[in-house]
Parts: sequence; C-alpha cells; structure tokens
Amino acid sequence: MRTSFVYSRVLAPCLLAFLLAATGTAPAQQLSKRLILKDGSYQSATEWQLKGDRVRYMSAERDDWEELPADLVDWPATEKYNKDRAAGVPTPEAAELDKQMAEERRADEAASPHVAPGLRLPEDGQVALLDTYQSQPQLIELEQNSSDVNRNTKANILRGAINPVASARQTIELPGLHAKIQAHAALPSIYVNVAQQDQLAQNQGGTDQPPQPEQPELPWDRFHIVRAQVQPKNDVRIVGSIKIAVYGKATQDQKFVPTTASKLTGGWVKVTPTKPLDPGEYAVVEMLGKDGMNLYVWDFGVNPNAPANLMAIKPDPAEVAPEKPKDLQKRP
Repeated sequence: MRTSFVYSRVLAPCLLAFLLAATGTAPAQQLSKRLILKDGSYQSATEWQLKGDRVRYMSAERDDWEELPADLVDWPATEKYNKDRAAGVPTPEAAELDKQMAEERRADEAASPHVAPGLRLPEDGQVALLDTYQSQPQLIELEQNSSDVNRNTKANILRGAINPVASARQTIELPGLHAKIQAHAALPSIYVNVAQQDQLAQNQGGTDQPPQPEQPELPWDRFHIVRAQVQPKNDVRIVGSIKIAVYGKATQDQKFVPTTASKLTGGWVKVTPTKPLDPGEYAVVEMLGKDGMNLYVWDFGVNPNAPANLMAIKPDPAEVAPEKPKDLQKRP
C-alpha cells in the first residue's frame, strides 16, 4: 500500500503535465494555416500580423513568433488555400496522393483484370477457370497435365509437339477418368496469360542449353477447348488422335468446342464456350501451328454436383471492380 501511494504521488504530476501538453498542442495543429510563399514553399502558422513591410507570424511547428518580408508572400494563393481548407477542399498533397493511388490502381487493373466484382486474375497466374459455386464467382488455377511428364508443372510451361510414330493411329491420352478441377457452371470462362507463357516457353531450355533459332510468333488466339472421350476400361481420357496415311502424312483430330477468344490487358486471353457445356471432361489445348497440338494440356471437368474446388480464389469485398472488363480484341 505504501509503495502504491508513493508511485501515485510521483506519477500523477507527470501524467497531468503530459495531458496539458497534449491539449495545448492539439488546438495549434487544428488551427494551423499556411503562408504560401512566391517560390512555392510555405510556412505553417496559427496566426499572423502584417507590420509595415514584414509579416509577423506564430509558427505552428516551432511555437514561436517569427518574421519574414511581406513581399515574399503570395497573398492570393495564401487566401485561396486557407479558404479552400476551411471549406474542406483537399490539399494539393492529398490530391497528388489520390492521383498516384489512382495510377497504381490502373496499373494493377491492367496487369490483373477484374473478371467479377471483387475478383481479379492473379498476377503470377498462367491459366485460370472462372466458375460459379453456390452463387459465388470463383477462380481456380488450372495445371498442365500429361501422361508423359511429371505433374508438378505449375511453375513451368512445357511444350511437346506431336511427333507421329510409324503406326496408323495414335491417341493423346490423359491418365484417370476425371480431372482434379471440376467446374460447377455450365458456361465457364478460361483465362490464359499468353504473354507469360511465351516468356516461360522461351526460358524452358535453361542457360546451359545451346542457343535456339528464333521461333515464329504464335497467334494469341491459339488456345481452344476440346471434349475428352472417357474410356473407363483403360482409365484414360482421350483429348485427340493422330491419323497417319499410307504415304506418311499425319493429320490430327480433336473434338473442338465452339468458343470465342477475347484479348485482355496484361497479356491475358479469355476463351469462352459459345453455348453451355454438357457435363463431362474437357481440356484447354494450345495449337502450335504446323507443329500441331501441344501435348501438355490443362484439363478440367464440368459437374454441377461436384464438391468445392480446393484453393479456389474467392471475391475480396475490399476490391472495387470496374463495370466490365474491356476487350482489346475479339475473335470467334
């Protein structure tokens, strides 16, 4: 009890002095104005007096009276600034900060366009599917899949052009009867970051590989959706086949789904079916010009009764979406 009493006797005056200092400085900060100078700088002051050719002002920063020549003050600018501030007009610093933040938002939107309210494409994404689950839009990243390669290929773009062997027919198969990702919406949209994939494909060989000849640029609308044929007997899904004629010419056969392609900002391309998809298995394929179809595809299924997809990207209420993503180009 004695100790508490001594602490109270010592701390009480200090606390009182702190409160008095805080209450003394608050009004000065609240009433602070600006003397705008002709060189563009300013002095923060709570009040000033014009005495002959000099201005005597109370500095809001140093809490002391100071003076400066009156002809250094831009009086019209000083009057306008303080009048606007009293009326609640944003300060030039606040307006500049708002401008910078708006520019940053526009840059972010260009790199990662909104696809639904509060939902935008990931900056480091490659292929994503826009689904609707329990009335909520969701983005699910698709991974490349092939029966020939390691499945851990999310961070790498793998390209393998079809190379027919000496047989009359060769099928392109995916292991398993169902894709890991199942869309609940019958009309999902697929978003492909073409620019990022082209860059990753160029770096695929690694630094220890000899220089490769420059490849012709591929069209941005080279991505399509195919319907996969499920074969329970072999536990595979067939996404295409190769037919080889007796004279050696090889032709490919895929069951393409009619789609439209739209070019977005940030290197993204949107691929959308022209009509609802039937429940079943599908894949996004890349056509490599004369080399045919890329062996590595992005598979998904359509099943309205499927459970929720793991790792789905859900809307962020803090995100503000534009009215509608702008298409730079559109092709059927």
